[in-house]
Amino acid sequence: MDNKIKISVRSLVEYVYKSGSIETGFRSAVPLSEGTRIHQRIQKQYGEEDQKEVYLQAGLTFNHLDFQLDGRCDGLIIKNGERIIDEIKSVSLPLSEIDKFAYPVHWAQAKCYAFMYAKDNNISNMTVQLTYVHAKTNEVKRFLQSYSFCELEEFIVHLLESYSPYAELRVRHQKDLIKSLQELTFPFPAYRNGQRKLAGAVYKTIAEGKNLFANAPTGIGKTISTLFPALKAIGEGHIQRIIYATAKTITRQAAEGAISLMRDNGLNIKSVTITAKDKICFKEETNCQKDSCEFANGYYDRINQAVLDLLKNENMISRTTIEQYAKKHKVCPFEFSLDAAYAADAIIGDYNYIFDPRVSLKRLLEEEKKKTALLIDEAHNLVDRGREMYSSSLEKSAFLQLSRSFKGKDEGIQKSVKQVNGIFIALKKKCGENQEIAEKDPPEELFEILEEFVQYAENYLRQNRNNTEEELLEVYFAAQNFIRIGKLYDERFVTYIQKQRNDLIIKLFCLDPSNLLHKARKGYKSAIFFSATLMPLNYYLDMLGFQEEDFIVSVPSPFSKEQAKVYIQPLSTRYRDREESIEPIVRTIKSMLKGQRGNYLIFFPSYQYMENVYGRFLDEEMPVHAIIQKTGMDEREREEFLDAFQPNASGTLLGFAVMGGIFSEGIDLQGDRLNGVFVVGVGLPQIGFERDIMKAYFQQQGKNGYDYAYTYPGMNKVLQAGGRLIRSENDTGMIVLMDDRYVQAKYQALLPEEWKDFIVIRN
Repeated sequence: MDNKIKISVRSLVEYVYKSGSIETGFRSAVPLSEGTRIHQRIQKQYGEEDQKEVYLQAGLTFNHLDFQLDGRCDGLIIKNGERIIDEIKSVSLPLSEIDKFAYPVHWAQAKCYAFMYAKDNNISNMTVQLTYVHAKTNEVKRFLQSYSFCELEEFIVHLLESYSPYAELRVRHQKDLIKSLQELTFPFPAYRNGQRKLAGAVYKTIAEGKNLFANAPTGIGKTISTLFPALKAIGEGHIQRIIYATAKTITRQAAEGAISLMRDNGLNIKSVTITAKDKICFKEETNCQKDSCEFANGYYDRINQAVLDLLKNENMISRTTIEQYAKKHKVCPFEFSLDAAYAADAIIGDYNYIFDPRVSLKRLLEEEKKKTALLIDEAHNLVDRGREMYSSSLEKSAFLQLSRSFKGKDEGIQKSVKQVNGIFIALKKKCGENQEIAEKDPPEELFEILEEFVQYAENYLRQNRNNTEEELLEVYFAAQNFIRIGKLYDERFVTYIQKQRNDLIIKLFCLDPSNLLHKARKGYKSAIFFSATLMPLNYYLDMLGFQEEDFIVSVPSPFSKEQAKVYIQPLSTRYRDREESIEPIVRTIKSMLKGQRGNYLIFFPSYQYMENVYGRFLDEEMPVHAIIQKTGMDEREREEFLDAFQPNASGTLLGFAVMGGIFSEGIDLQGDRLNGVFVVGVGLPQIGFERDIMKAYFQQQGKNGYDYAYTYPGMNKVLQAGGRLIRSENDTGMIVLMDDRYVQAKYQALLPEEWKDFIVIRN
């Protein structure tokens, strides 16, 4: 058994010394770039003999485990022959609140560096200095402490003693994992057509540390075709971890199912599924303050034991498992899932844990990222999700209300909020008669005032920790996010101001997320973007941040075109013609389903259109049972909708649903559970201000602005909806495309090859 454990000083001391409760987050961490700048400013004050960013390492044996400890100390100061380790910490809270031993974890980090330096240089005494710098005022506060080498050595032994139960567990598991991976075989009797090609491309990409964009058709088995080779890459030592990222619960469940299938074949892996905070929170209202939540109070005092218990006894760590152990150990289930994820071989979760600057897996160190592969499922969804993650807005009404609430309560908050409100008033005047205006430049003056507001809000929240100030917290977080997105602002952004009834909204809108998506995945060893509908490929390569050195693979459909009969009904479903289209749509459904048994889905571009056709359809006396998607369906209602699609139906079922919604992607109604799909319209997003700004932007970039803003995103929804039908070699049925644009060459070019042999329905 390989007993070597490479661990950074920071990871070790945080594991042992992090204590206390989860805070709401108002003690904002100083941004990395700002922290670096502060460190450099302090280091410039060093003397000629002093050193900065000193790399240190030490090999230590404890309990039959060989620890390789390493890290970089901020500074080594030589003063009158004395060696001083300097650890610099940039903070946002007032320095008056920091006393000598306020943060044991900071002393622990510096003492580790002192031990390693003393051991290397045979020094009997070392001095440790903590230098705290306030991020805004540049005020400095220093603390010094001297230690003998024996004291430092004892301290290191104590650290390793505390860490070793977890380390032993990881070492034992690693041995079992690698053995099981080397013996693992593909969990089906044979590969489907195209599966081997995709799996081979994924393995090669990871082994070479590249990135892959894969267009692989619906029904090929993309989940297993990406997970299996990625896991084999762990077995061969190319990577140590996989993050499987997706946009929907249903596709996360597919990844869990694939891992479960391989576990049945002998795979010994620890996988953790991360569920969104608001979904998994045990409290009625999510308020991460120790006084409001017993699961947040003292969280860090209990978390190590909770993680150890979980990892000792569980492998497939789903939402249910997390909830069970979180209750047992009285820890926040969301934070617990993140802490467990850092110890997992496979992490399953939403895109935002990789790409969103607010919630990414921040504790994943650069060194660990280099040993991690990303599997990005349904990657076509990442374009609009990326835009969403890298955009931010503020509402005038929120600041106006806060101004009223804090009158006479806090002078600083009241003053800064009034200034923000003043900027909103000036922007409203700027709009004049227009409902909205767009500008290329960011609102620099607003950023400055928001920075002030954030400082005042932090001070107030810290001093009034026992009072829940929901209203202030909400605006505080919105302001923080606005500032954060402002730091990403470049020529791919636009600022727009929009009047909405009595309110005014200012938005930093990311027109093109490709650059930021590329940056977010840059530190990882490999990223695999895959979808059944990366079409047209050039559009998605452009929008997802494709680089020249990246790989591309396009897998043809494994199914024959004979499996699906495709019909086109050329009628106008444009907004102005929708009322007139209802009758012909109902007539076609009636004609196509006459005498047919089985289950069918009909997809619409909007809820209103769907409800209008549904209402008219119910007027027909037909032996067809109709069900309809409602807005905001919970998981139970979704399951009930899908459970209605049973095989070997004695009658006819027609499900009314919305394109781009929960039933048009990721659902798998195999065999006789689905016999046909109707698609009404070409899925174009509603014409509006944002889409028109995008259109103009891409047109200026020399691209077809209308296609980038409307056509391609719309047709993607069509392909996803139609793709629900043929999921396996045995599936058959019909696809009916209802719109006159489908007979145009431009739209036909965007259809899959197997849909192009169609029959035109003439009324």
